[in-house]
Amino acid sequence: MNFLKQNKKTAYIITAVCVLLVAALIISQAVRPKSIEPLSSENYYLDTTCTLFVYEYNGSTVNKLSSEDKNAVQKIFDGSWDICRGLDKKLSKTVEVSDVSRINNAGGQWVEVDSDTLNIITAGIMYGDLSNGDFDITIGTVTDLWDYHADNPKVPEQSVIDEAVSHVGYRQIQIDGNKVRLQDPAAKLDLGGIAKGYVADRIAEYMKAQGVTSGIVNLGGNIVTIGTKPDSEGFKIGIEKPYSGRSENIGYVYSSNQTIVSSGVYERQFKVDDKIYHHILSPKTGYPVETDLDAVSLIGDFGHSMDADALSTICLIKGSKEGKEFITGQGMEAVFCLTKGDIVQTNGFKLQTN
Repeated sequence: MNFLKQNKKTAYIITAVCVLLVAALIISQAVRPKSIEPLSSENYYLDTTCTLFVYEYNGSTVNKLSSEDKNAVQKIFDGSWDICRGLDKKLSKTVEVSDVSRINNAGGQWVEVDSDTLNIITAGIMYGDLSNGDFDITIGTVTDLWDYHADNPKVPEQSVIDEAVSHVGYRQIQIDGNKVRLQDPAAKLDLGGIAKGYVADRIAEYMKAQGVTSGIVNLGGNIVTIGTKPDSEGFKIGIEKPYSGRSENIGYVYSSNQTIVSSGVYERQFKVDDKIYHHILSPKTGYPVETDLDAVSLIGDFGHSMDADALSTICLIKGSKEGKEFITGQGMEAVFCLTKGDIVQTNGFKLQTN
């Protein structure tokens, strides 16, 4: 056989194989599913930036939706923000006509309230019992003293704090049907430690009922995942590193049909005479709680963001050792960021770092 002809034949075969390989690579890349960009909507409520994401509507990914279906998703966003606004008007102690303000200003008289308000107050009492008073929704007289948004925040006088603490005590809350009263006319409700989680639950339930089969509700530190991310093992949710300005994470978890709630002392604080005063206040002392934790993140089942909201605050108040013991048996998993930099997690919290 002619050696030159044999080499040419070999070269043709190699070239043909290379062409087929390149073609196969192009085809495989063409059919590989691209990352789906969700439809989203952002607003500022509850003293934080709130964002909603939709990846699937009625089982179809958003990149395959008709214009009519995309308009339907936009209406779901609008309806979700309506829920947020409506609940804020009922639950905020700074809104004059809210249920909470009417109770606080009623001088100990009975006030008829909405079912949402009643649900949260009832849950607040339960978590007061569960935490042995570490969590107390009648802390309003104390929180009123600490202005973390002021240009020059100040530490309240001791006598003023003592007076405020004397009016704290969740057991004075009385409920009769849909009416609520505070036995102490000077007491004040503050639902800030539990309300955001309740709002997140209501919005997520609404979006799901309206046909969202894959999405995320993100109300600052309260996240709810609806379904799972298309073509993925779940939504990749980062766990923020304290004091990083939301630029770093300690790791992440994959989440589907769950809630992830984080609470941290770094979220609002100020310094006076080299001492840091954070916003997690003790209902027993009136001062920021002494804790060995910078942050706590909990993960639980869908529909339990309100519970995780309260429980994460309780864990933060109790500290790493007692907090870890406390959360065991509550149906949630936790990761604790200690002030000294260590990370401690319960056995079921699957924190990933790579």
